[in-house]
Amino acid sequence: MPAITMYTKRICPYCERAKHLLSRKGQTWTEIDIEADPARRAEMIERTGQRTVPQIFVGDRHVGGSDELQALEEKGELDSLLGLARRSGGPAAERVKLVIIGSGPAGYTAAIYAARADLAPVMLAGLQFGGQLMLTTEVENYPGFPEGVSGPELMELLQKQAERFGTRVLAEDATQIDLGQRPFRIASDEHAFDADAVIVATGASAKWLGIESEKRLLNRGVSACATCDGALFRGKPMAVVGGGDTALEEALFLARYATKVSLIHRRDRLRASKIMQDRALANPKIEFVWNAEVDEVLGQDFVTGVRIRDVHSGEKREIPIEALFVAIGHEPNTKFLNGQLALDAVGYIEVDRGSARTSVAGVFACGDATDPTYRQAITAAGTGCMAAIDAERWLAEHGIE
Repeated sequence: MPAITMYTKRICPYCERAKHLLSRKGQTWTEIDIEADPARRAEMIERTGQRTVPQIFVGDRHVGGSDELQALEEKGELDSLLGLARRSGGPAAERVKLVIIGSGPAGYTAAIYAARADLAPVMLAGLQFGGQLMLTTEVENYPGFPEGVSGPELMELLQKQAERFGTRVLAEDATQIDLGQRPFRIASDEHAFDADAVIVATGASAKWLGIESEKRLLNRGVSACATCDGALFRGKPMAVVGGGDTALEEALFLARYATKVSLIHRRDRLRASKIMQDRALANPKIEFVWNAEVDEVLGQDFVTGVRIRDVHSGEKREIPIEALFVAIGHEPNTKFLNGQLALDAVGYIEVDRGSARTSVAGVFACGDATDPTYRQAITAAGTGCMAAIDAERWLAEHGIE
């Protein structure tokens, strides 16, 4: 088998995702901490042309980061690259009472309640397990943690609690879903299940600006994760796009490292909570750029600046930066459900008011995949509880105890 080398840093959710995927496949790797040894950081940039972590080599092949590693897995090419024999044919289906698709606060809470009700749930947590909180530095508003808790630590605690009561957690993506008949068929590359009931908790993902230069300079100074990449641009000017809690959290985190953080927002007021606004407005390193949109990310090999456009006058100007962090909102991870469940115009799963019931009897939904309004960890957890109780009652009504 080829040797695996991974350039990482101490706090890096994307690094943890890559490690989890490789561990699931029985792999080991040599890890190089670029923060502990600045010379190795320079080595990484020279070898890859990238400034973000992780950067992964399998043998002499530069795979890229966590997203590229997952893309290989989704295309069925990773096993071959790792020298693993790929199983022929699909897995035989296993009959279960309940499958939970997705993790995060909603999925794990649903799993805790369902497991305590002796439903023996199976969770397909996904390769990008843990949801958006895996990319969150500090969670200060989740009840029970007076000193705050990191997002990854909170997800680890929730997973352990779900497993304690008997949830079977699989770090696999659901690749086949058939909700047109009962039992429902849910399959990943490794497992297949015939489920009496299903809970969907697939959450939402970060939106991007949608301009060519953003895509071209992704991982070359453009990022959606300040926690992962902010420290790599220590002593440099940076910018954040957005005006909500996530954008301000990113800006405050980056202010630890940046000479200046320009927060670019298309309105003249913020959408964030008052406490986050107060913190950001009081930070001397954060400069607010109001009524502006990003017209172009500047740079050839790496970000050198950003060109912004005034939304009222159309006037354009440039801001010199070396890193741009995008925090402009999220879209629900529900495209795979088109034609199977009722979705609204944006793609959020429609549920009956005051419940987790979807348009298909026996299928329930919770968390950010159903919530365009609140999008908080605690509200997601609450709807996860609702989904599990609704599923338990529905199964009992149909004689499945």
